[in-house]
Formats: sequence, structure tokens, C-alpha cells
Amino acid sequence: MDAENARLEAEEAMHAAIEWLNAEFATVRTGKASPTLIENIDVEVKSYGSRMKLKGLAVISTPEPRMLMVNPFDPSTLEDIDKAIREAQLGFNPVNEGKQLRLPIPELTEERRKEMVKRVKGICEDAKVRTRGARKQGMDMSKKLKGDNILTEDSQRDFDAGIQEMTDKTVKEIDAATEAKEKEIMTV
Repeated sequence: MDAENARLEAEEAMHAAIEWLNAEFATVRTGKASPTLIENIDVEVKSYGSRMKLKGLAVISTPEPRMLMVNPFDPSTLEDIDKAIREAQLGFNPVNEGKQLRLPIPELTEERRKEMVKRVKGICEDAKVRTRGARKQGMDMSKKLKGDNILTEDSQRDFDAGIQEMTDKTVKEIDAATEAKEKEIMTV
């Protein structure tokens, strides 16, 4: 592996941390109905004998601004989906209408908003851990490339500075996204 590939690998890993952060933030409820709030819930489907993501088992729609509808492709999975949504502890109380589930989105209380902010901060920290892991891999690769005489001491220093610059930029993006999400939660 050369230095450019090592740099690209670290950059991709840091970009993946940002993508993961945004995907996780999409699951944090802000008082508005959105299929992303529940689509990645794992559902234990007894009749299939396996676990599947909810989005693979049903159509999730938003017929009203504060309502989600879950229409299973296979009606026999309705009870399993209902159970999984309740166990996900997202604050939803599904109403089973026989062939579909209706999920009213309750107003967020001040206490619930504070819980959501704590969850957002936890997601933020996880994204930073992923970023630091990518930084460590980049730095380790730098040492390996230096040991293999691919990088000189000066080019290793430049490589390390570039990795650190990427890390700082990624952490700033994470902090900015976290601040925006916290503001969104507290002002809805």
C-alpha cells in the first residue's frame, strides 16, 4: 500500500463515521413523523425464524404530520412488528388495526427532550470514537510505511499532519451536527 491509498482509506473511514452519525440522528425523534424513526428496528419474525429490519417487512408511511402507518407485506408478521416497536423503547404505542399498525407521534415533554439530547450526545461520542479509530489506523499505517521505507521522516510527518487535519475537520462536523440536532430537539 502506498501513502495515497492509506490517506484515502483514513478519509473514507472518517466519512463513514459522519454517515453513521447522520443515520443514527435520523432515528432520534423530534416530534415529527418520519419513517426513519422506526425503519431500522430489528424484528424477530417467528414464522421466518430470523431477524429482519422493519423496512424489509413493511411499507412505512406518514399519512399525517404526527402519524406513522406500518403496512406489513406479510400480515402474519404484524404481531412480531408490533412487539419489536414496543420493545425498541422509542416512546411509541402502536395501535393494531388488524392489517396495519398506526403509530401516533406523541408530543415531546421537556423530560423526554432531555433524554433525547442525552441519546444524541451518546451518538456523538460514538462517532468521535469511530473517527479516533480511523485516525489511529492512519497513524499506524504511517509508521508501517516509514518502516517499509516508503515514507521518509519528513513525508511521514506531513502524512501524520494530514491525518490529524482530517480528524479535526471530522470532529468539527460531528460537533456541528450534534449541536444542530440538539437545537432541533429542544425547539420543536
